Amino acid sequence: MGKLDGKVAVISGAARGQGRSHAVRLAAEGASIIALDLCADLDGNTYPLSRPEDLDETVRLVEKHGVRAHPVIVDVRERSAVWSSIAAGVQALGRLDIVVANAGIAPLGKGQSMQSWSDTIDTDLAGVFNVIQGSLPHLGAGGAIIATGSLAAQLGSSTKQGPGGSAYSFAKQVVAHYVNDLSIQLAKQSIRVNAVHPTNVNTDMLHNEGMYQVFRPDKTSPTREEAEPAFHAMQAMPIPYIEPQDVSNLVVFLASDDARYITGSQLRVDAGGYVKAVPWGR
Repeated sequence: MGKLDGKVAVISGAARGQGRSHAVRLAAEGASIIALDLCADLDGNTYPLSRPEDLDETVRLVEKHGVRAHPVIVDVRERSAVWSSIAAGVQALGRLDIVVANAGIAPLGKGQSMQSWSDTIDTDLAGVFNVIQGSLPHLGAGGAIIATGSLAAQLGSSTKQGPGGSAYSFAKQVVAHYVNDLSIQLAKQSIRVNAVHPTNVNTDMLHNEGMYQVFRPDKTSPTREEAEPAFHAMQAMPIPYIEPQDVSNLVVFLASDDARYITGSQLRVDAGGYVKAVPWGR
């Protein structure tokens, strides 16, 4: 018996990283998965994104748990395509109970342009809107919506990291506000809306040269080995980053009946990053 037996979840950015982890953890608890991902690069991003074979691997890992997977290669920036993909997934799997709006990019370091701003806003902000709004017609009482924010949203705007970094911080802050206000509108329908805000996570979004440059600006082309000691600065606990499963554990909780009266919450998985940076009472 799993906490999510018989339920269906849609997850964006499901081909790798946090999205794959969420898909596999939800599947382990009995949920079938509509797995959305672009599986291609974006001109404004500064590191490679997933590929179709990554989404295939997510499907394989989900189906190992005896549930169904419905993969779709789709760009979350394209509203009509996202809405159609979700509707097709619901038709294939029979229902929709859980929405995890997770897809995101963080172009940092060298190679940024104003296209980095546009691609980040369209993916990290409009993409969240598109996935959630496209799911609403299919959700009923007991539904759960979870949006991926960031510790960056909790710490305020950052305009020092170029257009991509600035757009990332802005997008995540607006996602947090959106979750707050949408939760009020959906509460009377008993549909819950929450956000999770991770610190550094051990994924490709963290492990790329652009991010390494943020943590080691004294280096022209820092390596992972050179950057990783600086990752500790983000957290109060003595770790460089958390694992995707640390976020997935919270996602499973929020998706389940264990969290049936939790809505409108901004929940951090940040190893003390927020309390380290923000004085009490601010």
